Amino acid sequence: MLIEVKVPQLAEGTPEGTLAAWHVKPGQAVKRDQNLCDIETDKVVLETPAQSDGVFVEIKVQSGATVTSGVVLGVIDTEAKAGAAAPAPAPAPVGAAPAAITSAAPAAAGALPAAKKMMAEQGIDPASVQGTGRGDRITKGDVIAAVESKAAPAPAPSAAKSAPTAVSAPLVNVPLGNRPEQRVPMTRLRARVAERLVQSQSTAAILTTFNEVNMKPVIDLRNTYKDKFEKVHGVKLGFMSFFVKAAVHALKMYPVVNASVDGNDIVYHGYYDIGIAVGSPRGLVVPILRDCDQMSIADIEKQIADFGKRAGEGKLGIEELTGGTFTISNGGVFGSMLSTPIINPPQSAILGVHATKDRAVVVDGQIVVRPMNYLAMSYDHRIIDGREAVLALVAMKDALEDPARLLLDL
Repeated sequence: MLIEVKVPQLAEGTPEGTLAAWHVKPGQAVKRDQNLCDIETDKVVLETPAQSDGVFVEIKVQSGATVTSGVVLGVIDTEAKAGAAAPAPAPAPVGAAPAAITSAAPAAAGALPAAKKMMAEQGIDPASVQGTGRGDRITKGDVIAAVESKAAPAPAPSAAKSAPTAVSAPLVNVPLGNRPEQRVPMTRLRARVAERLVQSQSTAAILTTFNEVNMKPVIDLRNTYKDKFEKVHGVKLGFMSFFVKAAVHALKMYPVVNASVDGNDIVYHGYYDIGIAVGSPRGLVVPILRDCDQMSIADIEKQIADFGKRAGEGKLGIEELTGGTFTISNGGVFGSMLSTPIINPPQSAILGVHATKDRAVVVDGQIVVRPMNYLAMSYDHRIIDGREAVLALVAMKDALEDPARLLLDL
């Protein structure tokens, strides 16, 4: 019996995706629920599981192709034996990729999309990289290790020009003597992020207000309880949970900062779904913490740790990346001192957190050293007046400088 492998139903607002990589080749035995290929959308990478045990006998869509929901990608024969010859391929259409490139796709099929992209950029043969990911898949870390251990000199420009590139990450190498260039197409996620940022800048009246916060009370509280916290809850006590709680505290006081614009209407949200900007091998993603006002510090830390882990693996679901009423972006983990974050539409405000550094400040007329953090809140001036924006940021500052208020809901 022949079973068609089809593109899963894509989320609303995601009309198409890219077939990022095949993980099987014709003639290979497969098990039910085994991942056959990855579909990259502008939000997540979707796995395409086998619907039944059998032998994968035919690839109908090659890596790198644009696909939509329901498109037939390949065929499984439930009665065939492994190693059986695959059906003869259909004649290649005019303009199709050379056979040498097409046959190279399965060699890189066991690599995550970010790893494949890096291997193509660095000229690394996938067969020479040992995968350490789930199912021996090649991760970005594996490629970095391979690059660091690569002793051979870089190929001459002429050799680079003639070398085949991976189908899923086509590159154009332009030899310019000692000034080479490389053209790499944007991933769907990068293109979508670019589109939304331009949309935000062109449709909202964005203004940013700044303040500074003395992080010593939070740091002291964390240092006192971090070991016991990790022992009891099984997760490290970080700082982001305090920023989340401080944001919820301020949003309750100034609901318009938690609102959004819909045409000529202002939509006030009676819930607090906060997006946490997370860097991943594919680019920036913003998973959502739902109902933050009902979450404990431990719940928030566990959820953030889970988001970070699965973002690195490309395992976040579409439903976890949609919605949200407010966003927190922590550039401080990369050393940023100050920034003006861009609003994530249709939200109306975003908090930028930066690096905490010891600075000289005046306290009660005396110059003292305190661990200070500059906070920046960008807001949509169409619905949020300067008064509400400034007072909301001050409310966050006050809560962080007296964290007991967060625990006592004061």
